[in-house]
Amino acid sequence: MAVTGAVLVLFLVAHMLGNLKVFAGAEGFNSYAAWLRTVGEPAVPGRTLLTLAEIGLLAAVGLHMWAAVSLARRAARARPVKYAARRRSRADGYVVRTMRYGGVIIALFVVWHLLDLTFGTVNPGGAAATPYERVVQGFAPARWWVTSFYLVAMAMVGLHLRHGLWSAFQTLGLARGRRRRALNVLAAAFSAVLVLGFVSVPLAVMIGVVK
Repeated sequence: MAVTGAVLVLFLVAHMLGNLKVFAGAEGFNSYAAWLRTVGEPAVPGRTLLTLAEIGLLAAVGLHMWAAVSLARRAARARPVKYAARRRSRADGYVVRTMRYGGVIIALFVVWHLLDLTFGTVNPGGAAATPYERVVQGFAPARWWVTSFYLVAMAMVGLHLRHGLWSAFQTLGLARGRRRRALNVLAAAFSAVLVLGFVSVPLAVMIGVVK
C-alpha cells in the first residue's frame, strides 16, 4: 500500500509540474508533450520509455486498489464481531468517505480524463488537435460541467493524498510528540499545493488567461 502510494504521489507531482507548462504557451506545452513521446531516442524507439512508465503506473494503481481491499478484508477478519458500543469519530467518517467513495470518483475521473485529453475521444478538438488545443477546448467555458467534475475529482485527490500521507507518517512511527502537529500540517499543505497546481489550469482556461 505504501510503496504503490509513493509511486502515485511521485507521478502526481511530475504530472502537475508538466501541466503547469501550459502557462508557457502553446509552443512550450506542445514541445513538452512531444518530448514525453520521444525521450530516450535514439537509444530506444519513440514512446518506449513513456509506454513503460504507463504500464508501471497502471500496475501501481491496480496494486494500490488490491492492497486497499486486502487490508479491509484483513481488518474485518481480525474482528468479525463488532464492538457492542462505540463512539463514531469524525476521523472514522473522514476515512470512509475519502478513501472509499473518493477512490471511486477518482477512478471514474481518470477514465474520463484519458478519453478527453489523452485520446481526444470526447474532446471537442478530437484526436487531431494538439495537446494545447485539447486543454483549451476541453475546459472551455461552455464545458463548465467538465471543469466542475475536474475540480471535484481534484478535491477528492487532495483528501485522499492528505489521509494517505498522514497514515504513512503514523505507520512509520514518525507522528509522535511535537512532530505530530507539524507532520499533520505538512500532509495538509503538500496536498493543498498539489491540488491548487492542478486546478489552476482549468480555471485559467475558464477565465481566459489560457486561450
